[in-house]
Amino acid sequence: MLGRPAQAIFDLDSTVLTVYGRQQRAEVGYNPKKRGRRSYLPLLCFEGNTQDCWEGSYHPGDTHVSTITISLLERAFAKLPGPIREVRVRADGAFFDHKIIEFIEEKGAFYAIGARLTRPLKNRLSGLRYRCVSSGVWAAEFRYCPQGWPGPRRFVVIRRLVPEEPSAQLHLFQMGGYSYQILVTNLALQPLNLWRFYNKRACAELIIRELKYAYALGKIPTKDFHANEAFFQIVLLAYNLLNWFKRLCAPTHLERATLQRLRQRLFLVPAQLVRPGGAPTLRLAASYTSAPDFLETLRRIRHLRPPF
Repeated sequence: MLGRPAQAIFDLDSTVLTVYGRQQRAEVGYNPKKRGRRSYLPLLCFEGNTQDCWEGSYHPGDTHVSTITISLLERAFAKLPGPIREVRVRADGAFFDHKIIEFIEEKGAFYAIGARLTRPLKNRLSGLRYRCVSSGVWAAEFRYCPQGWPGPRRFVVIRRLVPEEPSAQLHLFQMGGYSYQILVTNLALQPLNLWRFYNKRACAELIIRELKYAYALGKIPTKDFHANEAFFQIVLLAYNLLNWFKRLCAPTHLERATLQRLRQRLFLVPAQLVRPGGAPTLRLAASYTSAPDFLETLRRIRHLRPPF
């Protein structure tokens, strides 16, 4: 399903599923939209090139992602095909933990992770020498060993004017009219290229949003934890099946289409089943503007061969 790439990208992210009943193992944890509500915590790993869901796990809402990420990464790395020579991991500040970073390094992989802005890191920001790397963007870097870490790592600081910053997440900090974002990395990329590479992980957040609303990931179907976990895994399988359909069967311009757009273009087809001469025939409506896409999809399905 990956073709023959030399590199894989793991985008890590988590989300909160609020519950409104007495579901088993639902606990009160970090819930920015419904404070004090019990919830579940799905942890997800997407492959950045294909946007496939590579691995996922389901946990009580009071679980901290740093305690469950290594086991998820172990399963994710175990699935890699032989030709993959390089793995890069992207994650936000929730995954800023030296044990996670050490695990990635032991695997010989690379990472770009948003740093949680502790007081020692904030104190360093004003004394750095920044250089303009793009319009409205300044960068600086330094080596630093956070408390409890076994050794120093490379930290890259991105500074932008506050009005240009779209959001204020855990790894952003405002000071003196600027917002600051710090990344810890072992990649040799220049700061601007590293920042651009890291920002592409935003696709994971868009996928999670679609999983919640188009694939009903936000639905908690039962009171039993294991049944809800099974439903979660079925949702991920459904997402991957459709992702593979888009990549293998749909026209090229629909490879990144949402489920709703595919429904409108390919699945809800205005047609009539007729039997001229006794042969069942699907006659597309003249008003169906996506007929070329529909016919191209059928052609690609007919020529599809199993990869084994």
